[in-house]
Amino acid sequence: MTVRDEGEQANYVCEIILAEREAGTVLKEQAVLFRSSHHSGPLEVELTRRNIPFVKFGGLKFLDAAHVKDVLAVLRFAENPKDPVAAFRVMQLLPGIGPSAAAGAMEAMERALDPVLGLQLFQPPSRAGEDWPGFVDLFAGLRSRSNWPADHEHVRLWYEPHLERIHQDAQVRRNDLLQLEQIASGHPTRKRFLTDLTLDPPSATSDESGPPLLDEDYLVLSTIHSAKGQEWKNVFVLNGIDGCISSDLGVGERDEL
Repeated sequence: MTVRDEGEQANYVCEIILAEREAGTVLKEQAVLFRSSHHSGPLEVELTRRNIPFVKFGGLKFLDAAHVKDVLAVLRFAENPKDPVAAFRVMQLLPGIGPSAAAGAMEAMERALDPVLGLQLFQPPSRAGEDWPGFVDLFAGLRSRSNWPADHEHVRLWYEPHLERIHQDAQVRRNDLLQLEQIASGHPTRKRFLTDLTLDPPSATSDESGPPLLDEDYLVLSTIHSAKGQEWKNVFVLNGIDGCISSDLGVGERDEL
């Protein structure tokens, strides 16, 4: 099946999987394979939006990765400044901001007539001095305008210096955020985007996905490498195009590819 882009690919796979389930093929008898873990990102978002349970082998779930949670937490905080989980996660990305300082900022927001004004009046610890104004400006901009999906780009650009500081593999993670930005562009508003993902409150300490419940039905997502020796009734292979299967990084010449 030829599709125009990864969004259309994800939608097509979901439609066929659901049709097969209606015809009697349970989710556990169907699998989606891909070469690299990040190739399944758009499909995972679409599965989440449609409330189709799935388990992923060969890498973290896309929405469970710490850097993806960080960016989504910024958007959630801007959408709802009273969300303490998102607020604490976002503020503690800044050097010098710990739980007590984050709690103080939240209290300042609650006391003020406007949450942006509360952040502007809050005096952060001196170690956060250089980073705090940029964070407040970002939050103020996200609260004052409706500019979707450009809002996601603004958040990503603000977050990238922190990404490089926190993670050694920043470039790989940045590619995930660019993919998330592409996914976001398919949603009409920031609120709709966050609602469609139906995210659980992001964890501030872990990006590990939990084990599946073995008595439930769920779709299997797996890298091709992790699928060795396994069998399913229906198998879908994502991104069957040059450069993805086979990887253009694995060969040196076009003829070899």
